[in-house]
Amino acid sequence: MTPPRRKRREPKPEPPPPRPQTPDPKPADGEAEPKNPERLYTVAGSEDGARAELDLVTLIVARDAPQMAASPEQAAVLRLCANPLSVAELSAYLNLPFSAMTVLLTELITAELVQVRAPVVRRALPDRSLLEAVMHGLQRL
Repeated sequence: MTPPRRKRREPKPEPPPPRPQTPDPKPADGEAEPKNPERLYTVAGSEDGARAELDLVTLIVARDAPQMAASPEQAAVLRLCANPLSVAELSAYLNLPFSAMTVLLTELITAELVQVRAPVVRRALPDRSLLEAVMHGLQRL
């Protein structure tokens, strides 16, 4: 049996010294300071950020086809909502957070371009007459 061969460790080179941080350039006279990125509700063009009372499972249905003056997000919502879609699905398809989606939908609702429908609520207990009909049908088999 041969003994294991050991490799000699080489010293690691020293990292380069950190570069001195340069301050951000000052804006020229008359120019405004750079601002933070705009909030997401500006996608909808709403200045006050008003929102309708929407839930994740609220269904949205388009009333009309997208118009030429519609923003790309509005046109996408109107195309997707040819069939009822929930707010959560729209948010996922458009890759927008729920908060921005509600502002966008609020604008479309006030312009009467989309219709809001409550989600289909299933009853907690099935209808007794339906259960009896199924039971009698199974007994006849």
